[in-house]
Amino acid sequence: MVKDQQPVALVTGSTSGIGEAVVRRLAADGMRVVVHSGRSRERGERIAAEVGGSYVQADLADEAEARALVETVLARHGGRLDVLVNNAGISRPIPHADLAAATPEVWRELLEVNLIAPWVLCTAALPALREAPGGGAIVNITSHAGVRPKGSSIPYAAGKAALNHVTRLLAAALGPAVRVNAIAPGLVDTPMTQDWADAHELWNERSPMRRPAQPEDVADLVASVIGSTYLTGEVIVLDGGLNLR
Repeated sequence: MVKDQQPVALVTGSTSGIGEAVVRRLAADGMRVVVHSGRSRERGERIAAEVGGSYVQADLADEAEARALVETVLARHGGRLDVLVNNAGISRPIPHADLAAATPEVWRELLEVNLIAPWVLCTAALPALREAPGGGAIVNITSHAGVRPKGSSIPYAAGKAALNHVTRLLAAALGPAVRVNAIAPGLVDTPMTQDWADAHELWNERSPMRRPAQPEDVADLVASVIGSTYLTGEVIVLDGGLNLR
């Protein structure tokens, strides 16, 4: 089968917030995008229709469903996949000092989605990414919490830190055929964070940019990273300069 010349991008967790903004930006850049969510099927199908893409539902905590997600994308697009954006993630707010609340069950739940699922998707997508014209690209959306000792919980922050290091290890292992980078946002103004008053105050008052990121800020950087054919193995902190304080 002759593969279409239009690049294909799979963006996980893309029915709201950062993921939705990334889908819309990549579609505007001329890519065929695949929208994904674990639930939110109706919204996912609507977004996909609006950007001329397609939608696939999958529970990324289930390895079989995660692998089937990639298989579905390849089946729909003649075996082509150029870009994988691992954006899907979950959080469980737990004060860092409350060690008893960060149970092994919480650790397993967060690591399954935030660390193991991206690994499964990377391995499933790798054969197609290796064959992508001009080279494949993986972009992992991690977190400021994976760089600095902060975040909604210790298990969450540790998982994001691990994904940052996995990013570097994969970049070293997969180049030059596949480039692997991570973007580590600080506070992003999404429906999930709208009630985080203390965090908004911190970014508004102390970051050099005097505001949190918008989802489109992250999407712009994702597009730039994908378009940079020499960049690999980097974890780019996108926090409006708060890291300088």
